[in-house]
Amino acid sequence: MKIRIATLLLLVFSLPLSAPGETPQSQAAKTRVAVYSDLGTGRSLDDLLAILEQTKWLHVEKITAEDVRNGALDRFNAVIHPGGSGSKQGAQLGEDGREAVRCFVRGGGGYIGLCAGAYLASADYPWSLHILDAKVLDRKHWARGTGTVQVGLSDEGRRILGVAGGSVAIYYGQGPLLAPAADPEIPDYFALGTYESEIAKNGAPTGVMVGTTAIAAGRYGRGRVFCFSPHPEKTAGLESFVAQAITWVTETPAAAAFIPARRLRRTALEANPAAGPRRPGRRRDSGQ
Repeated sequence: MKIRIATLLLLVFSLPLSAPGETPQSQAAKTRVAVYSDLGTGRSLDDLLAILEQTKWLHVEKITAEDVRNGALDRFNAVIHPGGSGSKQGAQLGEDGREAVRCFVRGGGGYIGLCAGAYLASADYPWSLHILDAKVLDRKHWARGTGTVQVGLSDEGRRILGVAGGSVAIYYGQGPLLAPAADPEIPDYFALGTYESEIAKNGAPTGVMVGTTAIAAGRYGRGRVFCFSPHPEKTAGLESFVAQAITWVTETPAAAAFIPARRLRRTALEANPAAGPRRPGRRRDSGQ
């Protein structure tokens, strides 16, 4: 009898966790989203996770840079890089990790970058992913301050984000001032939102931020890239922008059944294994 009880308990506790009323079939139908949670993330990660947890059609998991290097993205439809420090996230991924993300998107996966994640997606730094054909203006004054700014939305931006009005007030936390990089290897991005007001503190010059891209969307290989320079996840009333971005990057046929990144990954992982993982850290969002 004790053996039977022990066997029953083992079976119960080995079943996958699910919400009340969910079946394995309904779990499998969910869009699978990986959220980078390692060195280089900031406090906005908690805001992001809280929003994603309330989005019932998503299956969300936190992943580390080591997970990325080990092929964890193969199990997901999209990956989100949150606010914090883009340079620290890029350094923590290492070249092998950055190539793994590129292969994932190239094979049909979706990428969403928020503030630091937009810096990371750009084609402007040695540590960036080069999956969005964007450069960063006024890099010298990246720490230009924080506050609420006005962002004007294009017709396509309003359609994708589900907004009726022409502009929105949104929290800015030193995200990149994006502009086309004209990299022939990367498709041009679409400017879905443009800064209509600016923050110019800490010695940053005025007249630079207005007119630069605040929200950008583009393609990379068979996948899609969606970047927010500001923080919708930290702005009351705009939290749904994150889910709308997830929908856009995963609605392609390639994203629904993309080629696993492992099939495309170069042999660099075998030739030059990544260094051991560093201890994750959390800091105030800084942007670059």
